[in-house]
Amino acid sequence: MKVVIFGLGYVGFTAACCISSEGHSVVGIDVSDKKVKSILDGHAPIVEPGVQEMLLEGLEKGLITAATSIGDNLDGADLAIVCVGTPSAADGSHNMGYIADVSRQIALALKGADRARPLAVAYRSTIRPGSIQDLILPIFQSVLGEDASGLFDLIYNPEFLRESSAVKDYFEPPKIVIGTQDGQPNPVMEELNTNITAPTFYVGYREAEFTKFVDNTWHAVKVAYANEIGRVCLNLGIQASTVHEIFKSDTKLNISAYYTRPGGAFGGSCLPKDVRALQYIGADSGTSMPLVESLIRTNEAHKHRLYEYAVDGLEPGAKVLLAGLAFKAATDDLRESPNVDLARKMLQAGFAVEIYDPAINAEKLVGTNLGYAYSQLPMIQSLLVDKATADSGSYARVIAANATVKELDLPAGSDIRDLGSL
Repeated sequence: MKVVIFGLGYVGFTAACCISSEGHSVVGIDVSDKKVKSILDGHAPIVEPGVQEMLLEGLEKGLITAATSIGDNLDGADLAIVCVGTPSAADGSHNMGYIADVSRQIALALKGADRARPLAVAYRSTIRPGSIQDLILPIFQSVLGEDASGLFDLIYNPEFLRESSAVKDYFEPPKIVIGTQDGQPNPVMEELNTNITAPTFYVGYREAEFTKFVDNTWHAVKVAYANEIGRVCLNLGIQASTVHEIFKSDTKLNISAYYTRPGGAFGGSCLPKDVRALQYIGADSGTSMPLVESLIRTNEAHKHRLYEYAVDGLEPGAKVLLAGLAFKAATDDLRESPNVDLARKMLQAGFAVEIYDPAINAEKLVGTNLGYAYSQLPMIQSLLVDKATADSGSYARVIAANATVKELDLPAGSDIRDLGSL
């Protein structure tokens, strides 16, 4: 294929070298005369293992060239990849000026073009969700007008390159994410990734655009959490490296997909109690732990948002079934269950609430579990219903608070709001 890459920084230049190494013809476009001249002279403009050798090979084979303007470089191109910068603006948002400018230049270069198939225009710059639909597409449409149809396909294809291992990451990515208008594969991107084996996700624009924010912020959370734990260890005379060895050995729960799916708030007898205890240990040892200190607050905020989500569109007085009261199905542990808070809020708001949870018998609750349940829901015994009642379907909405809902045989068309899978 013929590939044109806009922006020859770390992402764009690495991509140019890697793509040319697979036999594709690559034209790099960058506004920097110095950078373009360096590339044409055979000198990589960045320091990154492997790219210098790939550049020389690409130049020798006539597969890499560079220019400071589009000119006629899009003629005959199969794919344009946009890798220009999106630096932080003063308010923390991305400055989209370079994206807008390059998009307009590409659209102008396509104006009046006679193409056998649309030019695939893939954006790899990190951009706010909605940017393709609300900023980039309107630019193309405003420039091309009625000629827009059939000239281009917009794609969002985030990159997952780490500096110092970018070449290896290009060919061995953790995943491939292709965002398109209809969430379906694009043949040009399929061809580009022919030799790359990785889990591949074909999604809509917004899901693809949001991926890098989710990933990078999660990485930041991991670093911040590890360092907060490290500070506590320093203050308490604990060997942090030993704690880390124990922590990372647990690939069933700690380093895994568990606890990372958006859904219910945390609760039960362990997590809230131990988080509060760690907060106290941090304060008592003189350790600043802003991330850990925010956990209970963010959990409370999430519980309130789940309440809003659960009752959205219902009028007070509506009859509602809460499927699952314990923090986890198949247990009768109600201690700090977010579902108990949810039931209490719905009752206070005037909803007619019934609860189905076969693991809970109000008469058999004991100890702290008994105290917590009745202090939060004094009428708990009268709220619980059996399966036959729950299956009746006489509810304005069924709220799936935990996996208990799977045991029900609800009528087709029941309004079910699942809090465990947002």
